[in-house]
Amino acid sequence: MTRLNELRDNPGSYKIRTRVGRGIGSGKGKTAGRGVKGQTSRTGVAINGFEGGQMPLHMRMPKRGFNSYNPKQWNQVRIDRIQAYIDAGKLDAKGVIDVAALIAAGVVRRAKDGVRLIGSEGFTSKKVTFKVNYATKGALAAIEAAGGKVDLPAATSTAVDAKAE
Repeated sequence: MTRLNELRDNPGSYKIRTRVGRGIGSGKGKTAGRGVKGQTSRTGVAINGFEGGQMPLHMRMPKRGFNSYNPKQWNQVRIDRIQAYIDAGKLDAKGVIDVAALIAAGVVRRAKDGVRLIGSEGFTSKKVTFKVNYATKGALAAIEAAGGKVDLPAATSTAVDAKAE
């Protein structure tokens, strides 16, 4: 049994901070490990990506693709995970499974911009109706093979609307 006066941290559990600029005998005196003069020897230096006037690497690389300023944030849910919640009795397979039902069961935390069903294996429930924004081909095939159905929103395309006018 250890006594109070014998309590110690495990060896190597903490490291004593090096005090810099405390004389030449310390090994980190005078310039305190910052070298001599120059920008990085001063305080307040933030030169991430700066290469001394040479074109930085991130600017030399080609631009590629398109990044939306306001991308949609989806809840991606695997169908085998939904099956596990149905088996546990947290989701009702007889009703329509939508965002509200998934939040109530604890499958997703918040609605975001909607739900995407992903995955192609592990779904065995019969006659389950989903009302979601998107489902992968594999997820659709697995749900329909089990006798269920997926209600997806109607596809809205500006190209189709423009031709109709």
